[in-house]
Amino acid sequence: MQYQANSVADYISQLPEDRQGPVEKIRQTIAKNLPKGFEEGILYKMIGFYVPHEVYPDGYHCDPKTPLPFINVASQKNFIALYHSGIYAKKELLDWFVAEYPKHCKYKLDMGKSCVRFKKVDDIPYNLIAELATKMTVQEWIDTYESAVKKK
Repeated sequence: MQYQANSVADYISQLPEDRQGPVEKIRQTIAKNLPKGFEEGILYKMIGFYVPHEVYPDGYHCDPKTPLPFINVASQKNFIALYHSGIYAKKELLDWFVAEYPKHCKYKLDMGKSCVRFKKVDDIPYNLIAELATKMTVQEWIDTYESAVKKK
């Protein structure tokens, strides 16, 4: 589902009532635990945490006018999605997350390359999301992005 929102609050207010609380809690969990330097806003029509142009002027290689994305949260038709670019770009982080997930959730991990899908809103692993958010600083993300993702 895509929402036409101008702010995070606007995005959340457009969600179905049963999704507002969980999406807000994920957002707060990330914001509280993310290292300094990331900014929050609407990016790709969802909640985004990203490296601002003031810190990384090159922006995202697909569209340099877009700041460098890091984590996004979205309410999709059948699930809440957490997109984490670090998991996609850094195998050690992916391996850690996959190993930790069963310790925090009773349901099987439903994941794409960078997308973790939460179909059961009563079983979202907020503590694991909090720990995941702490795992990479802005500079570590820029370095990882430049070495693993950015086309040279």
